[in-house]
Amino acid sequence: MGMRGPGAKPKKRTDAVSKPPKRARGTADWRNDKLSMPDRVIAFMEELPITAGKLAGQQMKLREWQKDFIKAVYGPQREGKRLVRTALLSLPRKNGKSQIAAGLALAHLCGPCAEMRGQVYSAASDRNQAAIIFKEMVAIIERVEWMEERLNIRSFNKLIEDVENGSTYEALSSDARKAHGLSPSFVVCDEIAQWRGRELYDNLTSGMDAREQPLVVCIGTQAADDVNLMSELVDYAGKVNSGEVVDETFHGTVYAAPIDADPWAESTWHACNPALGDFKDIQGMKTQAEQAQRIPARVGPFRNLHLNQRVDAASHFLSREDWLACSGSVDAASLFGRPCWAGLDLSATNDLTALALYFPEDGGAVLPFFWLPGDDIRGLEDTARVPYRAWAKENLIELTPGRTVDYRYIVRRLAQIAADYDLQGVAYDRWRIKNLQLILAEEGIELPLVEFGQGFKDMAPAVDALEAAVLGGKMRHGGNPILTWNCANCVIEADPAGNRKLSKKRSREKIDGVVALTMAIGLAGREKKPQQLVFDSESLFVVGI
Repeated sequence: MGMRGPGAKPKKRTDAVSKPPKRARGTADWRNDKLSMPDRVIAFMEELPITAGKLAGQQMKLREWQKDFIKAVYGPQREGKRLVRTALLSLPRKNGKSQIAAGLALAHLCGPCAEMRGQVYSAASDRNQAAIIFKEMVAIIERVEWMEERLNIRSFNKLIEDVENGSTYEALSSDARKAHGLSPSFVVCDEIAQWRGRELYDNLTSGMDAREQPLVVCIGTQAADDVNLMSELVDYAGKVNSGEVVDETFHGTVYAAPIDADPWAESTWHACNPALGDFKDIQGMKTQAEQAQRIPARVGPFRNLHLNQRVDAASHFLSREDWLACSGSVDAASLFGRPCWAGLDLSATNDLTALALYFPEDGGAVLPFFWLPGDDIRGLEDTARVPYRAWAKENLIELTPGRTVDYRYIVRRLAQIAADYDLQGVAYDRWRIKNLQLILAEEGIELPLVEFGQGFKDMAPAVDALEAAVLGGKMRHGGNPILTWNCANCVIEADPAGNRKLSKKRSREKIDGVVALTMAIGLAGREKKPQQLVFDSESLFVVGI
């Protein structure tokens, strides 16, 4: 009988679990080492019971799409060793991911993929989410006689021990420090889109080097935005699957509706929900869709959770689709000497400072610049949960000396930028500008600074101008990831008259780059050519120069 901790006594069996499920007729024996590894994994999982839902009490019967994923991950080998080291299965909610994850974890703990003293983990965003796969594994173990006799469950620690091979399974939450020093043989990352940062993932995967055939499997629904580890994996899967990148160690299966697909069409639902009409209830899907069509706030969650689209649940200023449609390339060198307008959004002591240049005469080209204090970049990255260090390596962010923003460094860079481009005006917010002006005077640097209020009066026309430029395709930002991240965070605030402005308080994350860009476009739109008075003997009239 199964053990339940150090010194635990055998647990009395109930009638419901007194017999393990019999192997279905025609199903292979997973212990037969003459079978291929994918067939052994499939056979192992099909001996496991279904513990919840309308199919509870039956044996697991893998569908073809599930078998295809297992074959793609465990099939490719070289010299008898599995090639795939990282696997991604991204699909909408309620498509049976927890049972797949639990079955694979058991396969590596005590099944065909087990190794002596293996370390098996499931990792999730928080303690409650981490417990889901653990509870599913326990429910299976309690219904399989040989597993209950062999595996020791420690519920308090969410730990399972195999007394025969010395392997262990443990459920981890987002305490990244706990992952240091581990040597995982298998990790399943559950709903990785909800993780707070990527440190836990990096610590777990970096600890796999000591293993001969390690494997990390990431399962879950897409994130709502680009700046997320799940988005990184989904995008990489697209490159591998298209042949743009050759990587035999990575496999990605992504079930997602195209962003331009009709979200209310049942054909769209079936295309991205492989279990729909099987063990995912189609009537429930219809109910969710009907509610989303009546309640606009539910459209985003429906598309993200049930169609697996990278769509934010919140209502933001610009849609991702419209913004990305303006991702035309920008060559900074070709813009040297060209007239442009700028917006400068100064930061607090250790925050993001942004400058955006807008070139209306050059197809609406945009050049953004960002600065952060360099001495605490890792801490700032942990707080913001975005890849600041990676962006710095790509020269998308400039790191100033010290732990706080160095205005003198930024002033000198502004002078270099002014020398390269024909700055017609630099819009600024009054906040903290006196510190900058003092340093400009000390350095002997002159810039065409123009005060730009942050209230509805000044920002409303600028917001309208930015929106018109994006929707009209009259802007190209080069797909800058920081600016794209800022745009995804933008929330609009409106007054009773319908005037709009960007709201830093309501926006969930940083929007500094878009604030700077809004001021730049607003300044370009409101500044007119100076006028000259011309006199003649008949009348007084005004002409432009």
